[in-house]
Amino acid sequence: MSAPEIPVGATIVNTFKQSFVDVPIDAENGNAIATTQFLDAAESLTTMFDLLGSVAFSPVKSDLLGNVKKLRERQLAAPAESTNVQDLCRNELKAKKHTATEGLLWLVRGLEFTCLALSANVAKESEELADSFRNAYGTTLKPHHSFLIKPIFSAAMGACPYRKDFYSKLGADEAQVTTDLRVYLAALDKIVGILKGFVESKEAKW
Repeated sequence: MSAPEIPVGATIVNTFKQSFVDVPIDAENGNAIATTQFLDAAESLTTMFDLLGSVAFSPVKSDLLGNVKKLRERQLAAPAESTNVQDLCRNELKAKKHTATEGLLWLVRGLEFTCLALSANVAKESEELADSFRNAYGTTLKPHHSFLIKPIFSAAMGACPYRKDFYSKLGADEAQVTTDLRVYLAALDKIVGILKGFVESKEAKW
C-alpha cells in the first residue's frame, strides 16, 4: 500500500477501507469483535505510516501487517470458528496452536502504541510527533522488544516529520482532521481495551 490520496474536503479517515468506528462489537457476547472488519481496519490504519514519509517506519508497518496476516490465515483455515476475534483465538488454542493468538497479542500492542501516540499528539498541540511516538513506544512495545529490535523502532520515532507537515497531509482542513481523528482514535482505544483484556486473560494463554 502506498500513501493515500486525500480527496478535496475529506481527511485521512475517509480514505480507510474500514474504520474502527464501524467495527461491530457484540456487547451481549462478551464484547466479541467481528474478525473481518477488525482486520480490515487494522490494515487500513497502516496507510497512515506511509504519510509519515520515512522508510524508518516500514518495520512498524510490516510488523502490524505481518500479525494481521497470521489472523487472516487462521480465519481462512477455520472460518466457522473465527467470526469474532476472541473465538478465533480460543478455537486455535483448543487445536494446540497459537500462531494467530500470538499474532493478536503483538497486533494489539502495535495498535495500542499507535493509538497512544496519535491520541497524545491530537490532545497536545504543542507536542511534536517524535515525542508522542517516543513516549508511546516506551510504555507499549519497548518493554517487549529485544535489544536488537529497540534501535530499529527508536530510529523510526526520531524520523517523524514535523507536526505541521504531517497534519497537512491528513487533510486540508486541520480542524476537521482533528475532529475525525478524535472520533476514530476513541473507537480504536475501545477496541484495544477489549482485546488487551482478552490477550492478557488466562483463556488466551498458550
